Amino acid sequence: MRVTTAFNRLLRLDGVHVRQVDIGSHTVTVTVALRRRALLCPRCPYRTMARYDTRLVDSRWRHLDLGVFKLEVRARLRRLRCPDHGVVVEGVPFARPDAKFTRDVDDLVAWLATRTDKTAVTKLLRISWRTVGRICERVVADVLDEHRLDELFVIGIDEISWRKQHHYLTLVSNHRTAKIVWAGPGRSAATLDRFFAELGPERTKQLEAVSLDLGPAFHKSVNDNAPDVTICADPYHLVALANRAVDTVRRDIWQQLRRLPEPGLSVKFKRSRWALLKHPDTLTHSQQATLRLIRRHDSATWRAYQLKESLREIVTTRDTDDTIAGIVLDRWCGWAQRCRLEPFVKLARTIRTHRESILATVRLGWTNGRVEGLNNRVRLISRRGFGFHSAEAVAALVMLSCGPVTLRLPHEPKPE
Repeated sequence: MRVTTAFNRLLRLDGVHVRQVDIGSHTVTVTVALRRRALLCPRCPYRTMARYDTRLVDSRWRHLDLGVFKLEVRARLRRLRCPDHGVVVEGVPFARPDAKFTRDVDDLVAWLATRTDKTAVTKLLRISWRTVGRICERVVADVLDEHRLDELFVIGIDEISWRKQHHYLTLVSNHRTAKIVWAGPGRSAATLDRFFAELGPERTKQLEAVSLDLGPAFHKSVNDNAPDVTICADPYHLVALANRAVDTVRRDIWQQLRRLPEPGLSVKFKRSRWALLKHPDTLTHSQQATLRLIRRHDSATWRAYQLKESLREIVTTRDTDDTIAGIVLDRWCGWAQRCRLEPFVKLARTIRTHRESILATVRLGWTNGRVEGLNNRVRLISRRGFGFHSAEAVAALVMLSCGPVTLRLPHEPKPE
């Protein structure tokens, strides 16, 4: 069997035939030629038989390694004049537009990036981490489900930090499929406005409910773009605000105890933090004993703890009648405003501001719990990557890992 014929079967590149094989000390170079006569625009379906000219140099693509040898594919390509994109180099069937790697390499890199760490990917494939980011962006643009925004009825919106110095991503997830359907850099109202612009007015009208945190930016964008949608305040963030208020009260009392002549009291009280913040069902025996002491000797901290646990019960109870839930929530706000604890007085004002969205959460049961679970996967990706150089690369890797994307290795059969 001729060498060129063997490499033609080995490469498994569609629409080409091998003309020449050159074996160097570290690289195997395979020169191929396209079988088709028509020229295709790499960015649109435009096809023509008219040639603008032929490039004077070969185009090169990195293919899957051949053992310890790097495998390089070369081809002399033509150029065409596209009505929409001007003069461009013709597209090839075995590589994505503007890529220096074949589709098989792109798919392998994207699959590895979602399952292993940065060092393993870069060392195994002998490419840089920046290149991995660009490949992920390219693969997502090609294989991401284009109908992922068609059947959105209940969504969750949250932000996540992907880098220090306040670098954030806004993530939109579909509650019914547990998939992230959109990711964009930033966490402002303008960022979420871009999602609604991509969603379009017709699909926006299909939205029934949106779960959010209490940040004003996302609320403003939802009210401007989807004023009829039901907003559900995430109970996790409400309980987090209550925990913060309890911890503020504890620190104020601890500062007062530090000024007393008995230093042991402040030390014991400082160790009560987790007994006050943890869920009652997860307390240890020593933490339960600490709570009993606080109940007996510290009325202010105990009032703060009772307020926090009462709010937890209200916002985590499901399928409650709106009228009953509203009465209970109003009573809690009245209790918080009369408790003489400034952090809870401030929290009561916040809850009154978001009263309708809190009641919607109690009635419908939609929370950001599923979104937070996806965020944990995103944080794992960020830590595993040891940092990223662009928000677009992070968003692409997030969509590959948590979005409606089906990745296949080069040896796996393609869908019919």
